[in-house]
Amino acid sequence: MIPNHVSAKLSNLDLRFAESVPPGGNWRDIPESVPSERLAQIRVSAAAGEGSRSTYYGRLRPDLPAYTINTYYTRPGNGCFLHYAQDRTISHREAARLQSFPDDFVFEGSSQRALCQQIGNAVPPLLAFQVAQALGEPGAMVDVFAGAGGLSLGFEWAGWQSIAAVDSDKHAVATFNANIAPVAFVGDMTSEETHDHLVARAFERRGAGRLALVGGPPCQGFSTGGNRRSVDDARNDLHNRYAQLLARLRPDVFIFENVLGLLSIDKKRFLPRLIDGLRATGYDVAVWRLNAARFGVPQRRERVVLVGVPIGSTAPLPPQPWTSPVKSSELFALHPVCGTLDAIGDLPMITPGSDGSGLPYRTPPESEYQRLMRGSLSPAEYIARGRAKNDTGGRRGALRSVTEDVGRVHAG
Repeated sequence: MIPNHVSAKLSNLDLRFAESVPPGGNWRDIPESVPSERLAQIRVSAAAGEGSRSTYYGRLRPDLPAYTINTYYTRPGNGCFLHYAQDRTISHREAARLQSFPDDFVFEGSSQRALCQQIGNAVPPLLAFQVAQALGEPGAMVDVFAGAGGLSLGFEWAGWQSIAAVDSDKHAVATFNANIAPVAFVGDMTSEETHDHLVARAFERRGAGRLALVGGPPCQGFSTGGNRRSVDDARNDLHNRYAQLLARLRPDVFIFENVLGLLSIDKKRFLPRLIDGLRATGYDVAVWRLNAARFGVPQRRERVVLVGVPIGSTAPLPPQPWTSPVKSSELFALHPVCGTLDAIGDLPMITPGSDGSGLPYRTPPESEYQRLMRGSLSPAEYIARGRAKNDTGGRRGALRSVTEDVGRVHAG
């Protein structure tokens, strides 16, 4: 069984669009003879210089990683989500693989939207694993805004133990409990009852080891992908609730993950205020800007990770990049991350609207990443083999990439 390998239905018009777009192509490859009011609007706005919409109706390239997997990957007009070789959007399982969830991770929920929300909103577990490794000795963790558990899964791979988790999505909570540990519950982070429950569970189960608080408040208010981005968005106030829980739990380290838009919202004034609020609870804060494609994930997904330790403690250094999102002949280039063919090429062929969960794999694993997804390689082994492919020049390139991709910002 290959769970969740289900593709979305396409209208006849969307199917015509898909048939017109080559790998790496987009809406510009669709003939004007194909009638579409939306395409006409896109053409007018692009001609007026109002944005190229370069990923709309895009088809993946087999040799390159995917663009960011969002919650609309079943809609061809909302990004680059057409399969590189088949005339359909990527399936839920393919989206999950591009997010680095292994094939034995089963997403709960009967509706397409429930699956899209869980997969598209998740932190890539493989990236979370490398963040967790950078934090040093593992311990116990509390995950808030946990979703399906991408952060927790990566931390568990690194030896951390999930002792409490919360999310407002019942389907995500069911997924978390079925795949990671039965410690998640449905709750509202604006509720004192939720905070009390988390604190009680943490102190009951923590033990004598280290404690981490991790989480990523809903990112829509920070996202650059829509027109609702504003410091006044009510969702942006959830960082205050995170800080309040931080003050009560007093963990040894915290992780606050979010979208790249966090850096620029409110003319770059919001992030310093956010850091000030976190520092007021007694923590030094560093800002890591990480691109998942530089850490072996076949997806160009940029994220901001705030890392906090008690004031006066030694701050951890960010993980070191070891793959490149593009192929390059430069002397100091990193080993390129696998493209979508190497990421999902062994999965069964399916048609729009069909369920391939009961079909066998098309081939034995043909790449290191496929071996990781199918359980014959551990995350640590996958990364070790990838790093080994970087020669001395590549390692120097990796060190250079740290200065380019990772910023460190301290409040105060």
